[in-house]
Amino acid sequence: MTPLEELKARANPERAAQMAAYHKATRPVLGLPNAEVHELARTWRTSRSLAARVDLAASLWDSDIFEARLAAASLLTQARMKEGEPLAWAELARWVPGFDSWALADHACSAIGRRLVAQPARLDEVESWTRHENMWVRRAALVATLPWTKQNHPSDADRAIRARVLGWAAGYVPDRDWFIQKAIAWWLRELSKHDAAPVRAFLATHGAAMKAFARKDAARHLA
Repeated sequence: MTPLEELKARANPERAAQMAAYHKATRPVLGLPNAEVHELARTWRTSRSLAARVDLAASLWDSDIFEARLAAASLLTQARMKEGEPLAWAELARWVPGFDSWALADHACSAIGRRLVAQPARLDEVESWTRHENMWVRRAALVATLPWTKQNHPSDADRAIRARVLGWAAGYVPDRDWFIQKAIAWWLRELSKHDAAPVRAFLATHGAAMKAFARKDAARHLA
């Protein structure tokens, strides 16, 4: 069986109906648990070259089946890639304009974040996402850069990237969309665990203009 056939063979219609209702999905849903999809993707990943994985990920993503897209993101979620890494970045970037829900976008952003850490110069391309008409693309600019919230001892370059992304977040504050406000809060909350000062400064300047739930969420770990 092909990987897509393997996914379809494991379909659970009853669970699929529940998942479709939860995700408000308009695309086909097979009803597989995420853990099962990731395990399948791991087996496919170990038996293929990176170029073959990129090709497989492209075909799975283009199927527009929820679990197939989840598997596509999992196939390309890897910290280090020795050869052909630009192929993976190009494929991941191809998906971004079509983001339309948090679940798949967040899994794809996990893979994207690793490629950004590998090549921070790609942040120039990500900055263009902050001006995109698609809210999910704008949100992805924050979700994909979450790795820069997690360092306890960032370099000067990493601090500069933090400041850059906080600038994007500041530009998002007037956007009243719940998911955008949640993404701002998510970035600030994660950063506050490792570097509280810039979060306090951000909230002092922009907190009053944020939605109340986002402001509260962002400050959750501040004493």
